[in-house]
Amino acid sequence: MITDWGFPDFDDHEGVHLFSDRESGLSAIIAVHSSKLGPAAGGVRFWHYADHRAAITDALRLSRGMSYKNAMANLPLGGGKGVILASQPGATVTTEQLQAFGRAVESLGGKYVTAEDVGMSEERMKVVATQTRHVSGLPVAEGGAGGDPGPVTARGVYLGVKAAAKRGFGADSMAGVRVAIQGVGSVGGGVARLLAKDGARLVLADVNAERAKALAAELGGEAVDASEILGIETDILSPNALGAIFTEQSIAALRTTVVAGGANNQLATRQDGHRLHDRGILYAPDYVINAGGIINVGLEYLGQGNMAEVQARVDKIPDRLIEVWDESARTGDPESEVADRIAQRLIGRG
Repeated sequence: MITDWGFPDFDDHEGVHLFSDRESGLSAIIAVHSSKLGPAAGGVRFWHYADHRAAITDALRLSRGMSYKNAMANLPLGGGKGVILASQPGATVTTEQLQAFGRAVESLGGKYVTAEDVGMSEERMKVVATQTRHVSGLPVAEGGAGGDPGPVTARGVYLGVKAAAKRGFGADSMAGVRVAIQGVGSVGGGVARLLAKDGARLVLADVNAERAKALAAELGGEAVDASEILGIETDILSPNALGAIFTEQSIAALRTTVVAGGANNQLATRQDGHRLHDRGILYAPDYVINAGGIINVGLEYLGQGNMAEVQARVDKIPDRLIEVWDESARTGDPESEVADRIAQRLIGRG
């Protein structure tokens, strides 16, 4: 019998580790969902949460997503996630806290491999790496796998968006296709630039309104307020910010044919995948379309291949999406459920 320990997102996790370091002020969580396929790999984010329960829930959901993502990308890696709690919005993680987090990772003896995520950077990961070797996404020699995962994630999302346009409404080209992008940071901004080269019509939004306006001006797109982007009439909605944005209310207000973007955990609840499906909106499961970054840093950590190998694997992301869409069409099940089912089989839980 599996208990949820009072956390509905607990999914037979192998371990949920809570760390405090009095000297540095570190409060951190490392959740290991599965190591069936290999070390539990997943980035660490620095973020402010309303309370500790919200932080643990995020770690649980993100680590499960990493298990599925790594399995669907055919990587010999399990799934885990780290969260460093910010004391207040806008706080800066300190060198001492990064070092303490590195010691926390090291204490797990290779069970968890960390990398860059929201609120972190290559420079910050280099500090973590002074305390543990179980780190990926560090600066690498030209042509080598690894380094900043953002651009590689963006390329995978871009390829997935094109595949979704073909599947969703038969587009052979992105020229003239209207794409609304939520979040134009490393990933969303990269997706926007790639789509602009193809002649897509872009609508951009970001919590940093000036960043969205600047990129829209650069690419000849339109910038809208972040509060408006989910309701924009568009061909494709591409969420590339934080998760849990698709709820009963937001799905009812969507005016799009396709949802395809790089944000993690886009569905607030499992039922929201059914709601998208019931509305006839084609969904590209997030952990399939956004796997480029973990492919990059995963191969770096494993010492397997170079950037050419990374790109070859990223190029297969549309194939996995098509597999999901085909099974969804055969069974009538939502794409989110189909992707979970395939991933669960791959990690021995199906």
